[in-house]
Amino acid sequence: MEQYDAFHAIDPFAAATGAFECLQGTLAGPESATLPHQDLEDLIEVRGRELLRLLLQAHLDLRERREREQDEQAGREAVRGMDGKVRPHREPGHSRRLACVFGTVIVTRTAWRGRSMTSVRPLDADLSLPAGLHSHGLRRLAVREAVRGSYDQAKESVEGRCGKVLGKRQAERLVAGAARDIDSFYRRRVPLPATASTTLVLQVDGKGIAMRPEALRPATLKAHLNTPRAMRTRLAPGEKPHRKRIATLACVFDADPAPRRPHDIIAPPDGRSGTRPPRSGPKARAKWLCGSVIHPPEHTIAAAFDQAEARDRDHARTWVVLVDGARHQLDLIQSEADRRGITVHVLLDIVHVSEYIWAAAHCFHQPGTPAAEVWVAGHLTTILHGQATRAAAEITAQAEQTGLHGAKRETAGACVRYLTGHLDQLHYDTALTKGWPIATGPIEGACRHLIGDRLEITGARWGLDGAEAVLKLRAVKDNGDLDAYFTFHLAREHQRLYPTPDQHDYDLTT
Repeated sequence: MEQYDAFHAIDPFAAATGAFECLQGTLAGPESATLPHQDLEDLIEVRGRELLRLLLQAHLDLRERREREQDEQAGREAVRGMDGKVRPHREPGHSRRLACVFGTVIVTRTAWRGRSMTSVRPLDADLSLPAGLHSHGLRRLAVREAVRGSYDQAKESVEGRCGKVLGKRQAERLVAGAARDIDSFYRRRVPLPATASTTLVLQVDGKGIAMRPEALRPATLKAHLNTPRAMRTRLAPGEKPHRKRIATLACVFDADPAPRRPHDIIAPPDGRSGTRPPRSGPKARAKWLCGSVIHPPEHTIAAAFDQAEARDRDHARTWVVLVDGARHQLDLIQSEADRRGITVHVLLDIVHVSEYIWAAAHCFHQPGTPAAEVWVAGHLTTILHGQATRAAAEITAQAEQTGLHGAKRETAGACVRYLTGHLDQLHYDTALTKGWPIATGPIEGACRHLIGDRLEITGARWGLDGAEAVLKLRAVKDNGDLDAYFTFHLAREHQRLYPTPDQHDYDLTT
């Protein structure tokens, strides 16, 4: 008589089937007949999540059973590790926990061992199990929530959906690990092509992030520790806490030329006639962002040039670079362009120029008066016509005629020095005629969105790895590449954890 095998008689999905029937009975029974819909939603959400967890657990148990049956019945050959050595001893029943979006399950599999050798578990590779406790699905969810709000909010959101499967510190580590392949991802990403007439625009800017003391640059930390303070409990007006580390951000986008005239940007002092509406400027499309708080500015600028060259390998398009006038950025941009043999047209952001003009206007006119507005409109129109030298000379002459002195004379002089020191970047007449953008709206918006809305939330103090990971992941999300990146990242994670002798780099085109 054939021996009865109790192991094969057990249905791995019996517990899930029982949970479903119990939930179905509850919903059909009298105890739920008077429940309002919100209580029904809560009931189905909690019991339904447990049902999904049991389904996943049943599938994992079935995979383990099939592996054991294959080993016992088919006489599976001994397994070799990456070192090429045979693991001759088979040990079934090795278990580990896996926290997933449905809860925590147990994964049981067979280990192949050899003396003084690490164990090999083939089912781990088949399931592509992570090295830690948390599943890739849970990691993806944690990253999506953590780059959108604080870690406390991310933890609360994950717990509301998945139960108590993730702590705050664990979320921080998962986010840092999830960002490790972003640079590799974009080196393999092929941008959409554009015509030779489409302007290729690069923008660069910097913004400070409040850091923990150990994450500050040495000079900033020294200033933080050694700068005497006027008051013990708070900063005096004008004092700086020296707690920030500058992150460099870059933006690359395409823009079809949109020719304009100065009066399309600056209204005449007596207002627009209404006979001709102002022409709109060029629109940014296919925008791509990157940034870093760990690497120096030249690293981010080089990454932006890499992206731009991927869009225009033959250098057939017009390259326009917009900056705020920081001298070190201008030097780095020109150095990178020279190294690659690229001709770039560098322009100052017209908004930054206007701020200097407004500051000078308040030296001659009361703030908030029509006279100040007329003064600003006149000088900005002159500058937009490509006559910045004339505007600087007029401001200097007016300062001498009115006898400005002290702080007002210094403010007017700062405006003149800004204009005369950047004459090569003030060719707005050429830019408007050819339809180039002249403002850094996209990168200014990126600074607010990538850093201000997340990394500058109240009370936040960052370590280097955490700030870098969140900054990069928010850029990937803003680029619309988060799903594609996770596909790439998970493939690379599998390669790192379960390498094969004939392993090749993951190809995004497949």
